[in-house]
Amino acid sequence: MKIIFAGTPAFSAVSFNSLIKAGYELPLVITQPDRRAGRGMSVLQSEMKKSAIAHGIETYQPVGLKSSEVLEKVLSVNADLMIVVAFGQIVPKSILNAFPFGCINVHASLLPRWRGAAPIQRAIMAGDDETGVCIMQMAEGLDTGPVLFQSRIPIDALDTSGTLHEKLAHLGAEALIESLSNLGDQSPLTPQEERHATYAQKITSDDARIDWSANASDINLLVRAMDPAPGAFTFFGDVRTKVWSTTVLDAALTQDAPGTVIELMPDGFVVACGRGALKVGLIQKSGGKKVSASEYSNTSKLKVGHEFK
Repeated sequence: MKIIFAGTPAFSAVSFNSLIKAGYELPLVITQPDRRAGRGMSVLQSEMKKSAIAHGIETYQPVGLKSSEVLEKVLSVNADLMIVVAFGQIVPKSILNAFPFGCINVHASLLPRWRGAAPIQRAIMAGDDETGVCIMQMAEGLDTGPVLFQSRIPIDALDTSGTLHEKLAHLGAEALIESLSNLGDQSPLTPQEERHATYAQKITSDDARIDWSANASDINLLVRAMDPAPGAFTFFGDVRTKVWSTTVLDAALTQDAPGTVIELMPDGFVVACGRGALKVGLIQKSGGKKVSASEYSNTSKLKVGHEFK
């Protein structure tokens, strides 16, 4: 089977490398154009492009997929199937219909829950007990196609978006290989139930700001969901400060305003929330490095009664 692979970040590369190891023919990789990033604004290749180059496979980097030139390029490969994993661009109908076996997608959620751009972060923020991957036959809608294969895992109480991303990348690669072994058989696809659909909107800066008036458990979920990027943040005075680890103290009773430091401890400090309190363990002020909360307390001269906003 000849396959075109479309993907961009490291999540994509895990599935791609599994396909290579399984012996599938991959004549072309489509990935997003190189980007400038960092302080020096140097040109950075996607993780998918790096993997393709390492295996000597042609890469193609169009700005979008809607032009006739892109369709002509895709058709010239004479592929049987296109696999899309975290590509980051809309795939038009002309390409969806260009292959005998269509286009399939590896999506990091249990569809129809968390369709869209940020399923891993949104699942943690919502306090979901489990998540997983779906291998989906792509349709024109946003993650609306029927499901070929699904695999589930629990969300651990200590999982961050980073750790869950790693688990789901490997789970998705395994599910992809298994689903390809059954592709084309007569087993029916499973349509998604629209009444259960939820949407994982792209994470914005506003999403990452800590609202101390929320429940301690919800703030803890936010901190985990925003790790490793963009980082849950608050302000101490006018200094933007990222919070990287917290522990819920649900039994804490306080009349202090949310965001108030109510206790200094050897291994952290405690902040009042709308309900309960949080012990902060790892923190980072703007322009600084991540440090223990106790080190931050000493260098910032933090005292009981100080407030985070």
